[in-house]
Amino acid sequence: MHMNDLMARALAGALIGLAAVPGGKEAWAQQRTTIQLTLKNHRFEPAEPHAPAGQPLIILLKNLDQTPAEFESKTLRVEKVVVGGGQVNINIRPLAAGRYRFFDDFHEETQGFLVVE
Repeated sequence: MHMNDLMARALAGALIGLAAVPGGKEAWAQQRTTIQLTLKNHRFEPAEPHAPAGQPLIILLKNLDQTPAEFESKTLRVEKVVVGGGQVNINIRPLAAGRYRFFDDFHEETQGFLVVE
């Protein structure tokens, strides 16, 4: 048996196993909402992004400043450094409706709120 045949059979077995797990297929196929956020002149844009409740999120943060920043939120339980001119993806668990504060830990006056509805 060729390596490609072995890999194809292993993949098929894994997919069948995933379908057999209660909620497995739905969890695997669950949509992630992507929020695009920029940081420029030590300001987040948009300052109040909106997201749906109950869905995992990805915040795509582009730092347009030349200095590094640290995206931090105690309520979102996340902190992530992004270099000047760089970008990072920040994975957020499904959230209940509410307002979640985030800020640049290197410049705490730079803040915003994730509005989950």
